Amino acid sequence: MKLTVVGCSPAWPNPGGAQSGYLVEDDGRLLLDCGPGVLARLREMEGWPRVDAIVITHFHLDHWGDLVPWTWGAMYGPGRSSNGKPELWLPPGGTETLRGFGARLGFVDMFDNTFAVREYADGEPFATAGLEVTPRRVPHYDLLTFGLRVSNSAHTLAYSGDSAPSEQLVELARGVDVFLCEATLAQQEPDLRGHLTAEEAVEAFEDSGARRLVVIHRPHELPLEETLERAYDGYEIML
Repeated sequence: MKLTVVGCSPAWPNPGGAQSGYLVEDDGRLLLDCGPGVLARLREMEGWPRVDAIVITHFHLDHWGDLVPWTWGAMYGPGRSSNGKPELWLPPGGTETLRGFGARLGFVDMFDNTFAVREYADGEPFATAGLEVTPRRVPHYDLLTFGLRVSNSAHTLAYSGDSAPSEQLVELARGVDVFLCEATLAQQEPDLRGHLTAEEAVEAFEDSGARRLVVIHRPHELPLEETLERAYDGYEIML
């Protein structure tokens, strides 16, 4: 299994950076989230992205926004010549959410025309792009949000998406080979929680028994201890 960090910026882009997008390759090619800048980065790799499936963790723009230009390119640009529709896996109710966005941004069915739209359910594994994906709901303010656990026959990685500290996050990463974990904050948020500090990411990692922690979604302006592994756009990991 090969992991490529296409983009790992937080809700605002780091200098020259793309927002959330993580490409997992084995027998197929699976993209975890598709934030602004991700499509352009994928196009630098190949003329038009060749992915079998995309999984969206939640509907904050930095995690799904490039689905919009993806539809324009598929309908009117270089994506017209691509074979088949990538599967697009969404949180529960996501099909109608995207249709609502489509009605405001272009066409109600613009996403249905471009992707084979599916919805996943909390805790229920599904097969896509030759991999097994298990979504697990995590707390992120009041928005329905999921972390993802991705496995092939030999290895497993976990992707936090956006999450506050929680036992669900720890279970998501239980015993995985690589834990991609966000660490957006410099200090803890009061009251309603949606993100992690670096210290909280380390605590979740240690409690999970995961083998390797890779910090993502970290603002460029925030330092990180040298002992911690920090992702950057273009970073590659072989599992």
